[in-house]
Amino acid sequence: MNRYPPLIALTALTLLTSACVTDPNTGERRVSRAAIGGIGGALGGYLVGDIVGGRNDRTEKLIGAGIGGLAGVAVGSYMDRQEQDLRRRTAGTDIQVIRNGDELILRMPSSITFATDSAAIDPRYAPTLDQVAMVLRDYEQTYVDVYGHTDSRGSDDYNQSLSERRAASVADYLAARGVRSVRLGTRGFGETQPVASNETDAGRAANRRVEIKLVPIRRD
Repeated sequence: MNRYPPLIALTALTLLTSACVTDPNTGERRVSRAAIGGIGGALGGYLVGDIVGGRNDRTEKLIGAGIGGLAGVAVGSYMDRQEQDLRRRTAGTDIQVIRNGDELILRMPSSITFATDSAAIDPRYAPTLDQVAMVLRDYEQTYVDVYGHTDSRGSDDYNQSLSERRAASVADYLAARGVRSVRLGTRGFGETQPVASNETDAGRAANRRVEIKLVPIRRD
């Protein structure tokens, strides 16, 4: 089955084609790293895909833990309330609360979570994560996926490892503050999911981030 809706697939092909550059020495065609930020910004939600670990397996574990699912119109109103509480709790911080249908994404730049080149949460920003944890505890009928991202500086392998460690660090922090671990999943994307150009300091700062994706648990 085609993973992308037809329009998105066509857009992806168009962006990738326009982002290609030709090496003047070898004649080789490659994707410009400067252009990848625009592609990531346009397609980010489709590139992330489904929840970590697969929906069926996680749903069974959640049901076993006594966490039921939502049905019908209850889904939208539940996510509406959760969105409002998250915006209220994170007001005045650099956390972005992004609504995508019935899903929510909390985008947290590394400047408010981690020191440079570290996966240890900076104690100065713990109160902000505490506010997020309080809301997640109150709204148990959601999957909580934590995604780590880096900029393009450094090797691919190092960036992948750092993104994984940062995602795990945030997930562990949330679990320690009462968010049930059965709801949590983590994934590191390294430098592969930029939301801005890696050619500028501001763009790299935007790409160094952790995102928390909240997906409603639906009852069939």
